Amino acid sequence: MTMDDATHNDAPEPGGPRTFRVLLAYDGRHYKGWQIQPDQTTVQGTVEDALGAVLGAFTRIHASGRTDAGVSALGQVIHFFTDRWDDAPAELEARLKAALPADILVRALDEVPADFHARYSAKRKHYRYTVCNTRRPWPGPVRPDVYYVGARLAIDRMREAARRFIGTNDFSSFGVNPGRVVETPVKTLTRCDITHDAPCVIFDLEADGFLYKMVRSIVGTLLKVGVGAIEPEAITAIVDARNRSAAGPTAPPYGLCLMQVFYD
Repeated sequence: MTMDDATHNDAPEPGGPRTFRVLLAYDGRHYKGWQIQPDQTTVQGTVEDALGAVLGAFTRIHASGRTDAGVSALGQVIHFFTDRWDDAPAELEARLKAALPADILVRALDEVPADFHARYSAKRKHYRYTVCNTRRPWPGPVRPDVYYVGARLAIDRMREAARRFIGTNDFSSFGVNPGRVVETPVKTLTRCDITHDAPCVIFDLEADGFLYKMVRSIVGTLLKVGVGAIEPEAITAIVDARNRSAAGPTAPPYGLCLMQVFYD
């Protein structure tokens, strides 16, 4: 039986493969992104090594999506199949937690139907980007997980611009294509909120999917609006241009965090 043939009513055969879902959090600053790369330390490679040690055999994991080098997560979702675990999911969760380094945390692990897929079953994702809008030094510990912007940001201007991203659009102006196959540049952005909790400015974006570096490109463009380099009303024309050169720069990766993946 293939994954496409499986249904939620299918029970695993005795001794057959079981499907497990894992909710992960990780500090991405010390990893070269999610996806395995030759001679590089990645989140996927580290988790697969730990899982292999627990199960006694290499086990491929599948994620809701890739995160770039330096990007963190509080709500990354993965799944894997195995016929090498006969005990309760809680014991597997405890063993996997113990096998992982301190900067990768298993938040939850459960068994799911065979047709669950961390990527293809996802309905939308929530990313958060955090900016510290102050000049260094500032009266507090320097946070390596935020992007420092010394220039004063006009929050109301950025909020006006952010509203223009909402809806179903071709987001080619905000995607980078490094040769990877993209199903469609058309995405439905349902949330683009900006919260000012001085000195932090927090960008929350939700959509049914994101292009490569799309969140960081949107944030970089909004920051240009914030410093007066782009007018809020220009966002519509930038979206319509469907050209990456029409938008602002890509914000650095270390302010970005995958917060949650939503499923039915």
